[in-house]
Amino acid sequence: MSLFAAAFAWLFDAANWAGANGIPMRTLEHLIYTVVTLIAAGIVGVALGLYIGHTGKLRGAAVLVTGSLRALPTLGLLFLFALWLGIGLTPVIIVLAVLAVPPLLAGTYSGIEAIERSTIDSARAMGMTEWQILSRVEIPLAMPLIVSGVRSAALQVIATATIAAYLPLGGLGRFVFDNLSLRRWDAVIGGAIVVTLLALIVDGLFALLERAVVSKGVRAARDRGLGEAATKRKPIAAEAA
Repeated sequence: MSLFAAAFAWLFDAANWAGANGIPMRTLEHLIYTVVTLIAAGIVGVALGLYIGHTGKLRGAAVLVTGSLRALPTLGLLFLFALWLGIGLTPVIIVLAVLAVPPLLAGTYSGIEAIERSTIDSARAMGMTEWQILSRVEIPLAMPLIVSGVRSAALQVIATATIAAYLPLGGLGRFVFDNLSLRRWDAVIGGAIVVTLLALIVDGLFALLERAVVSKGVRAARDRGLGEAATKRKPIAAEAA
């Protein structure tokens, strides 16, 4: 039996779907780590991204910081925080949040910077306050790119949250790391497959959300633009015929 056939046999074994160590419970733990991380990272990344995008200040520093955070070794940080704070969930959440902040920050300020300046100037000319401009104009228009940043962060966290098994905590990483030393390759590959499927499902859900948060005005303008382009193509096609 090949390794992948053994892995799928492990996946479809009913014994691996029951109890506290079963796939459903480990998946739930993995999702909890992901959600807690995204909330913690979002408080920092999205808030800073809104400030940078709205004011235009600290953009250079943000680019430098996000690039630096992406280069940090995840396992090295995990061991460092574990030695400092002790074994537990806190070091894992901090390390995963460090990984999630760059895409959240970049997606947020990029989304606001992509808005036409004439739109912002028109809002100011109407007498809107800076908070009203941010909350009623910039955030709704930037929401697709903000969700795109959350989507990227979620995928990175889901893929990296397996490191929680090093401390050891729960999550899908337990299937990988607990069985690695035992050379139970069916469970190792099976656990990796579950992580991959979870990431694909979450990515698909965020892709739908990304389309759903496009404002009605932007969607209407886009549809109108496509309609005008199609109308212009028809005479050209008729002339060519």
